[in-house]
Amino acid sequence: MALMERVSTLVRANLNDLIDKAEEPEKMIKQVILDMQNQLLQVKTQVAIAIADQHLLEKKRKENQDKSAEWIHKAELAVDKKQDDLARGALERSLSFKALAENFAQQVADQTVQVENLKSALHKLDQKLTEAQAKSDVLIAQHRRARALNKAGDARMAMGNDSSSAAFDRMKSKVQRNEALSQAKAELTADSVEDQLASLEKQDEVDKLLAELKSKRGLAG
Repeated sequence: MALMERVSTLVRANLNDLIDKAEEPEKMIKQVILDMQNQLLQVKTQVAIAIADQHLLEKKRKENQDKSAEWIHKAELAVDKKQDDLARGALERSLSFKALAENFAQQVADQTVQVENLKSALHKLDQKLTEAQAKSDVLIAQHRRARALNKAGDARMAMGNDSSSAAFDRMKSKVQRNEALSQAKAELTADSVEDQLASLEKQDEVDKLLAELKSKRGLAG
């Protein structure tokens, strides 16, 4: 996912190094912050889409689960009327909807993982943006001061200033604490079986369900 790779790069960005290497530090830091803001909006959009997909999958799971129960009820009515063929057909439909419901349930689980990964990416990028905005003025001011001292011939004195050096090191240490963001991956998978075996297993389950329905209603096979 290109978006997640871009977010990971931004989260790992070391603001101090970017400023030190840039010919125009102020322009560079502003561009980094702008990039973060743009990526943040994109990740927010992806989170919203992923959550919407999660709700849709859950809705489909519930619909198929309800349909499976509905056809079970129809099979019961058919058994009461001694219509075994109708009952068998209804049970087959019930099993089909049950399989679909289980498939959607797995997709819901996978989608939930993707949503959480995207939320984590959003949180880390938001933290990095807040940090960059808070430190940008300080880092730019430090860079301006260093250049001014150098032009004035005071670079050696500035480098020997323990307090300025310590402050710079502390700032650099804080910037470098952020770790790379892991790419959100999600694969929606569903189990499959060979058609012939699936048909045999389905018919066997239908026979069992039909027998149970008859037994509940005291009807002979």
